[in-house]
Order: sequence, then structure tokens, then C-alpha cells
Amino acid sequence: MTFNPLTEKGIPLEKQLRNWRELDVEPLDPDATDPYTRCRVIVMNGIEIESIMFSHHMARTCPDPEVKRQLAYTRYIEAQQQKVVNWLLPPIASTLETTIAYEQVAVDLTAWIARMEPDPYLTQAYEFGVLEDFDHLYRYANLFEMIERRKAEKVVDGLTEVMPGRPTKMHHRHPYDNVRDPYDRNKVNPLSRLHALTVMSAEQQTMNFYMNVGPQYMEPIARQLYVEIGMIEQEHVTHYESLVDPGETWWERLVHHEYNEVYLYHSFMTQEPDPKVKAIWELHLNMELEQLRVACDLMRRFDGREPEEVLAPELPAPVTFEPNKEYLRHLLDTQIDLTTLGAGYVRDAHERFEKLQEQIHGGEEPPSERVIDMHRERFGTEYRIETEGPHPVKSLRQPEDKR
Repeated sequence: MTFNPLTEKGIPLEKQLRNWRELDVEPLDPDATDPYTRCRVIVMNGIEIESIMFSHHMARTCPDPEVKRQLAYTRYIEAQQQKVVNWLLPPIASTLETTIAYEQVAVDLTAWIARMEPDPYLTQAYEFGVLEDFDHLYRYANLFEMIERRKAEKVVDGLTEVMPGRPTKMHHRHPYDNVRDPYDRNKVNPLSRLHALTVMSAEQQTMNFYMNVGPQYMEPIARQLYVEIGMIEQEHVTHYESLVDPGETWWERLVHHEYNEVYLYHSFMTQEPDPKVKAIWELHLNMELEQLRVACDLMRRFDGREPEEVLAPELPAPVTFEPNKEYLRHLLDTQIDLTTLGAGYVRDAHERFEKLQEQIHGGEEPPSERVIDMHRERFGTEYRIETEGPHPVKSLRQPEDKR
């Protein structure tokens, strides 16, 4: 059944306001919740935060007080939606447990989008990034067992494997080499716009999360690992945001943000097994439909264009959280040795890459390597979840698997 957000009716904006008691929703039970429910919550928190921050940035450049007031009204509702979504996260979950869930999001969301992306250049950008988040999951999982004596399998539930990706120490690149070529807004497939905005928003929220929670740890190795991976997440935001055509007008960006929220809430509503969470996705979908209508009216009035010129007439196939094990193993086998040079990808280290590596590491092993060494020393081996067999790259297999 097709769903055209431009013709569907939502909840009138003046009826969307909630009191603060309605915002303090009952949180998820981490021991009983589907791991992908938590993943959907994390994604929608990032999507709502991106929408709020985009609206603030647009307001700061807008001279028209009428537009600023309309943005402020919608933004207030978006801020309420963000509180509801983020307050679903379980308060009894530790920061590291939530971190592992963040990385599961990065792995399975980006892998799914890479599989569905119609543009080969954008596909390569997502494939390159996902192998790095895959490695981050592995490093944090080893830290999780060391610090909390808990196993990541309780978080990812066997849906996502945990093993080395492209080694984190190789993710530190010269900033010039993190900037990709943007898509052409006049030729791009509408689905590609949604993919780029979704992955950028999710990575941006991961970057924000690590920037804030990292210094809360007392253990030096934990603080250091968050510093290292937090810097890489900033690289990832640069990587993904540069895919978006900078020539898009503020009005195009406004309707894209609202349309993408409709797309994701609709996607997640169709898959959500938790009835209370599903009800939130459905409510927010109906709110976003009206917010999209308001944004489209603003575009018509102040940009003189019809939103149908840039928006798809119906929603694409739903964004789906599902295991991507075979696909990720294929990428590990074929792309693990890639790095970037300019807006492209190469297999050989180059002068700019090697110089920055020397400046960052200073001849010492970084936290991402030391956390694995410490785990081996303490437990006699490293922590992995390899449900589909030994690592596809022989050099990265456990010693007993290399024989």
C-alpha cells in the first residue's frame, strides 16, 4: 500500500502540545526489550535532535519574523518529541551498555542503507564508514566486559556480530581526506537524500553522546577510548555531511527534514513489536505529517516552489533493522584495507595519511589497541561474537582459528 505524506492529514499543530507529565514516559526494560526497539529509539532521538538544531540554524539566518515564529512553534513541538523518544531509554542501563547499543545502530542502520542505496558513490561512502563503526563495537564490547564484567551479547542479542573491523587506529585521517563529493540536488534520487540525512543525523548524535559521556569515567582506559573514538565520530560526521549538496536552499532542507521524519516514524511504526513504543511512533507520525504540511506551505510562500519538485510522491520501502552479517563479512573480506585520499578511496597508505598517523599516535599504541591487549591479559583472550564462523580475514582471526 502506498503512502503519500503530501496528501495525508495529521494532527493540527495547535493540538500537538503536551504537558510535561506526558513527556516523562515509561522507559524500556533492557532485559525484556527487543534490541532493535532500543536501536529505533536511538535513531529517532538523533533524527529529532538534528531537526531541532537545523531549525535553530535556519532561524539564525532568517530575517523574516513570521518565519522565525513559525519555526519556533514547530521546533517546540519537535523538542517535546525528542524528550519523549530519548526518555524511553532505560535509566538502569550503564553508559557503556548504551554505547554498545549506539554502535549496533551504526552498524545495522548503515549496512542496511548501503544495501538499499541506488547511487554507487554514496553506497561506497556508507560501506567505508560501517566497517569503522563495526570495529568500534568490538573495542567497546571488550571494555564493557573488563569494566562491568558483562557481555555485549546481552545487548546485541546475537543480531550483530562482534569482531574486528577496519582497525580503529587506522581511522585517524587528515581532515582533507574526510570530505566526500556531494550528490547533485538536481539529479539525485529522492531516496538518496533521505539516506544521507538519516546516516548523518545518527552519526552526529553518536558524536554528541561520546563528547559528553566520555569524561564521566574514572578508569583511564575508558576515558582514553572515548577520546579516541569520539574524534573518529567527528570524522564520520564530516564524511557524511559532505555528501549533501550545499546548494540546497533552506526551504528544500526544511521540507527534507520533515519528510525524513515522516518516513522514519512510518517505517518504525510498521515494524515495532512493543505496543507502547509503537503507539509513540504512530502519534509522532501524525504530528510530523502536519509539520511537513506547514513546512511545505512555507516553501510555497517564500521560495515560490512546489514541494513536489523535490519530494518523492510516496514513501520508499521502510527502513528496516535486521541482521546484516553476511553483507558485513563480505565488506570485511573486500574493503578492510581501504583508506581515503581526497574524495576517493585507496588501498595504499599515502604521505598525508602516514604523517597524521605519526602525529596522532607518536609511535605508541592507541587506546583502541591497548583495550584489547588489556582484555587478553585479564581473560586470556579477547571478547568476540562470531556466530557465522571465524573472521573472514585470516590475519584477524583468533589464534586458534588461524591454524
